[in-house]
Amino acid sequence: MSKGSVKRVKSSEIELKDRLVSIQRVTKVTKGGRTFSFSAIVVVGNEKGVVGYGLGKAKEVTDAISKGVDDAKKNLIKVAVVKGTVPHEQYGKYSGSRVFLKPAAHGTGVIAGGAMRAVLESVGVTDVLAKSKGSSNPHNVVKATIDALTKMRDAATIAQHRGVSMDKVFNG
Repeated sequence: MSKGSVKRVKSSEIELKDRLVSIQRVTKVTKGGRTFSFSAIVVVGNEKGVVGYGLGKAKEVTDAISKGVDDAKKNLIKVAVVKGTVPHEQYGKYSGSRVFLKPAAHGTGVIAGGAMRAVLESVGVTDVLAKSKGSSNPHNVVKATIDALTKMRDAATIAQHRGVSMDKVFNG
């Protein structure tokens, strides 16, 4: 895998758990009055390094959530998780949202709020320090967190990419 490449995963091969991040009632004003619908952003993951997000829109809440889950299963990615935390510090951004992920010692827990917490727990990270800056829009925070996670590379991936042994990566 080259730097910045994303490894896609098929949803039929793994057991996925879904988490509802945000649901919003949306109003469309027509000449016949107001029409209400719902928009739901959902994160799915197997808690072992696979995560995806999706957006569903429908007239009913349950339909919006199920559409979001279906969309999320089409956008799964593989993420590097080392001993329950992220391999290194990483920034991610999407639109007005900026996120920062930092590895943490075992037992720290997931120090993240709202939308970031849903993504990190779905991917299987148990210990991480995270900070969200800029826009707090859940859609953008989820996409920025996914961006940061896709940039993560573990030592084995770097060694394979460079064509050298693991100890050569650490000892220069």
